[in-house]
Amino acid sequence: MSVSPVRPKGPPLNAMRAFEAAARTQSFTAAAEELGVTPGAISQHVKALEGWVGRALFRRGAQGVELTEPGRSLLPQFVAAFDALGAATQSLRLQRPGVEIHIAALPSIAQLWLPARLARLRRALPEIRISVTAMEAPPNLARELFDLSLFFKLRAAGPDEMKIDRDEIFPVCAPDFAHRLETPAMLDSVPLLHDQSWQTDWTVWSEATGANLKNANAGPRYSLYSLALEEAKAGAGVLMGHSSLVGEALKSGQLVQPFEARCATGRSLVLGLPASGRRSPDLDRMVDLLVD
Repeated sequence: MSVSPVRPKGPPLNAMRAFEAAARTQSFTAAAEELGVTPGAISQHVKALEGWVGRALFRRGAQGVELTEPGRSLLPQFVAAFDALGAATQSLRLQRPGVEIHIAALPSIAQLWLPARLARLRRALPEIRISVTAMEAPPNLARELFDLSLFFKLRAAGPDEMKIDRDEIFPVCAPDFAHRLETPAMLDSVPLLHDQSWQTDWTVWSEATGANLKNANAGPRYSLYSLALEEAKAGAGVLMGHSSLVGEALKSGQLVQPFEARCATGRSLVLGLPASGRRSPDLDRMVDLLVD
């Protein structure tokens, strides 16, 4: 009777994936955000891989982590391997019947900028299924199963990105509330609404426009920009509007801009695209309609 030989086992795939992400980003926290796990899980996976290799791949310190020489020498091979796996997965996905476009977007963009445009897309392209995932950080389109991404970015758009709109900020409020605001100085006497992700908005606008508000940091805070926007519509106070996110509310008259002064944040609304070789005619049609 033949006996199957015991085959040597390699390290777990999750451990190698954790090492690659941590080494590429130089951060266990950033790797955790990318992979949707905790920094502790990344640390445990990396320790398991180091145990299998028999040597340290990172140096840990109070300021973070740094690759050792063995870790640095392994990184290019790991990046190439996971890039190839991502490409193979995308190719496999293209074999599925029907056309589905999956968009990843910042929650505020998914809730406030995208809906009106999705309605137009579905009317123009009824044969395409469109799915949207709201997330806080842009996905890696070369590896993850997304076709497009929509996020605010500080840097200029890259070769596979398209700048849609410059981000400008300015106060907005309900029409009835605007009667209480004859001058910018009167903002110090009303509730200022804050989004937790952009906590410096009021200070930035105040300094850039010369409003010199004394209470720029005071007022209620919201974990969702869309919630703060609804509060502004309801007359709860004045919100710092982002041009791309308050456009529909201004157009409908639910919000007004009490003062003309605006300032640029340095960010832009950017559409992330797959590499040119992966773009289908259906995706190109959708992009044309989305940015029109």
